[in-house]
Amino acid sequence: MNSTVSEKLAQLTPYGYLHSKVAPTVTLTSKENWFDFATDGQLALFLPVIAYWTVSGFYHILDVYNLAEKYRIHPPEEITSRNKVGRFEVLYTVLFQHLIQVIVAYAFLQLEPAQTTGFEMNSMWKWRQALPFWVPDVAIYYGYSYAFPFAKIFTGFVIIDTWQYWLHRLMHVNSTLYKRYHSVHHRLYVPYAYGALYNAPTEGFLLDTLGTGIAMMITQLNHKEQVILFTFATLKTVDDHCGFTLPFDPFPMIFPNNTIYHDIHHQNWGIKYNYGQPFFTFWDTLFSTDYKGIDSYKEKQKQITLEKYKEFLKERKQKKN
Repeated sequence: MNSTVSEKLAQLTPYGYLHSKVAPTVTLTSKENWFDFATDGQLALFLPVIAYWTVSGFYHILDVYNLAEKYRIHPPEEITSRNKVGRFEVLYTVLFQHLIQVIVAYAFLQLEPAQTTGFEMNSMWKWRQALPFWVPDVAIYYGYSYAFPFAKIFTGFVIIDTWQYWLHRLMHVNSTLYKRYHSVHHRLYVPYAYGALYNAPTEGFLLDTLGTGIAMMITQLNHKEQVILFTFATLKTVDDHCGFTLPFDPFPMIFPNNTIYHDIHHQNWGIKYNYGQPFFTFWDTLFSTDYKGIDSYKEKQKQITLEKYKEFLKERKQKKN
């Protein structure tokens, strides 16, 4: 593109700075927070915990007051008869894990540099110089402002899934690790929402806290992106253990790894399958660790419905008896 055309574009378009002969000046200033009452870093610290107890509290109300029995996976009496741990122990164990999570996240927050802005136009200008002339300016602007952050967060999803699949699988394959750590989580044969993070503290740190921390560091998420990743991952984990498949729940619509998929893993006959969590199933599919015994109930659907899953559970129980 010749210099005359570039100069005209610089004067006439809202993205004229992309065609400037010199790079826009970088003047760093403190990045504005979403809210006045807390920094984005503090929000990334506490919002996942708040989201955990808010959503699990909602499901707890459905559970104890029998408000959505049509959408419940297991009969309520099985929570008492099959689970090997009481609700109170689950409660204080999860609270302790959240305490560890907040302490570690706070330490990371203190080590991170201050969040700044003022470099974006310069970065987009560099994109413009590197990309072919036929790439529209508007694509560069929206790609940098929205598609690139989305790609970073999605990459974070993949990293979390990869970390959790292999560590989770190792804790099942290695009998010492299973007995010492992971067997704690499997005291819940009938999961419920606030038991999502019921783990041995060491496992909780390695599987969840460290896993999301690694995803954050590799993808270089800023604080706003951390808020989205951490909170979304927390909500998905709670949903996977909630014990219900509500018709308006968006997670089963988006992800093949859902409440029923993970419930299979909590059953004694499915414990060596469905290691993937919390988002995707590609590692299970690739290494054939997805549970195949339920395929006939899927019919033409990509995911098994609650009705078919209940039919499957009923038939298994009858065969066992």
